Amino acid sequence: MTGAPAEALLEELIRRCATFPHVKQLHAHLLATGLFRRSPRLRVAFLELCSLSPFGDLTHALAAFRSASHTTTNDWNTIIRGIASGPDPASSFVLFSHMLSISPPRPDALTLSFTARAAARSSAGPAALQLHALALRLGLAADVRLLTTLLDAYAKCSLPDAALQLFDEMPLRDVAAWNALLAGLALGPHPHTALALFRRMISSSLPDRESPNEVTIIAAASACAQLGTAQDADAVHEFARQRGLDADIRVRNVLVDTYAKCGALDRALDVFRSTPRKTLVSWNTALMALAMHGHGARALRLFEAEMLPSSGVVPDAITYLAVLCGCVHAGLVDDGLRVFHSMRGVRPTAKHYGAVVDLLGRAGRLAEARALVDAMPFAPDAVLWQTLLGAARTHGDVVLAEHAADALAARGSRTCGEYVLLSNVYAVKARWGDVGRVRDAMQGDDVRKVPGFSYTEVGGELHRFLNGDTHHEQWREIYAKLEEVEARVRALGHVPATEGNVLHDVEEEDKERAIYQHSEKLAMAFALATTPAGTSIQVIKNLRICVDCHAVAKLVSKAYRRVITVRDRARFHRFQDGECSCGDYW
Repeated sequence: MTGAPAEALLEELIRRCATFPHVKQLHAHLLATGLFRRSPRLRVAFLELCSLSPFGDLTHALAAFRSASHTTTNDWNTIIRGIASGPDPASSFVLFSHMLSISPPRPDALTLSFTARAAARSSAGPAALQLHALALRLGLAADVRLLTTLLDAYAKCSLPDAALQLFDEMPLRDVAAWNALLAGLALGPHPHTALALFRRMISSSLPDRESPNEVTIIAAASACAQLGTAQDADAVHEFARQRGLDADIRVRNVLVDTYAKCGALDRALDVFRSTPRKTLVSWNTALMALAMHGHGARALRLFEAEMLPSSGVVPDAITYLAVLCGCVHAGLVDDGLRVFHSMRGVRPTAKHYGAVVDLLGRAGRLAEARALVDAMPFAPDAVLWQTLLGAARTHGDVVLAEHAADALAARGSRTCGEYVLLSNVYAVKARWGDVGRVRDAMQGDDVRKVPGFSYTEVGGELHRFLNGDTHHEQWREIYAKLEEVEARVRALGHVPATEGNVLHDVEEEDKERAIYQHSEKLAMAFALATTPAGTSIQVIKNLRICVDCHAVAKLVSKAYRRVITVRDRARFHRFQDGECSCGDYW
């Protein structure tokens, strides 16, 4: 059988191919019959199978592509698309440059789209800009799909100005274009810009093709989650309700996550409870929401009393991790161990072991924590050793701290947190010579401490503070309020927690001043100075809240009768009437 029937049969075989040995057999047949050379349609179908299917092989696809004596634009598009979707998307730039250096074939809008996707995945801003310029030069700038991909690339490459300019200049756009800017900005470092674009979208009289859809809501809600602004989350939720978009389970799940990350746990659970057909993602999101807010017992009840007996869904690795995290933050050691040892159908990963090590370490059961690390069925990663080092720091176990630090050094790990934790262990024991040795090693390895920063929203605007910050335009007012705060919390019995401070060669008064100028205290002082009495305050911190800031926040909530929520890198703390939701266990 030859000609069109044979090609149709081979196309069907390519569609049904399910293993890599079959791929190689097909390739051999195409080469032997000369069809790989004579039939561009079959060649493209084969290259697509080899480069994009889960059982394919990019190296084999690239070798097959290079063996072709005559290639078309579709051949180039297929192989560039495969590489752009693979583990090393930036490699497609080399192939694209080679395509430009030969003639024919000529790149088309799809070629540029696939290469722009590679720029987005590899955060290659200059490449995205060059592709845009080339699209203009080749007369391809009217292609909506290409421009939408470039929008996504600009957003993911942290080029919001270029993205907004391109968006405004698009001659024709659809909801996919709006969503590509929105999604890239929401998940990147510009969530505020994403929300501004969402407000612009819903306030405009847009044609049907540009009307917001479920993807729009998910992107906008994700921006709210990044910013931690419950008021904006309410606005996104209300818009979704008005349009009937909150019926989509994906929207409802992301709203649960968003409300939880904005500190509005009750609203998150309201959305979860009112969801008629909960998926596994729904349950996992609710469990993690409870965990991050320190409600470990509630998470355990939701899991054991509701999800397991009546939900009809099977727990996965994320489910167990969420429950374990809840036990960690609430100090439920025995419950956490019981859950860990009861895992069925899920093989524990390093994250599960890490949660149990953290659970034992926080409770001071360091020997058990180390024994668990030693008994793991795989080598512990850096995160596990860092967890053990943190536990040793909390409980002043110098021997364990040194062991964990040595294990991290053997792995080539050199993060500032490891040096600081080990220094703090020595400082608590007043071993200043060892503190100096660690400090010298830190400088010798050129390790820089990650600066602590916090931000809070006042009047719809985010205000960001570094430790000891004086760059804010109202910094004098902030520090005046900070002095007032210091006086009021001292009157309530607060003594600055300077013990263990690695700055052993600094006077005690200077230590206290440095502690009082932590970024979260500056954010709280600014909010106290600029918002009406009784207004709730929310602060987001990039690092773990320190012991002294935690103690001050409790007293501020009592002295000023404010509810203060602090979201640090691990969890939420809700301060009210001099108490914290974490029960001083974090």
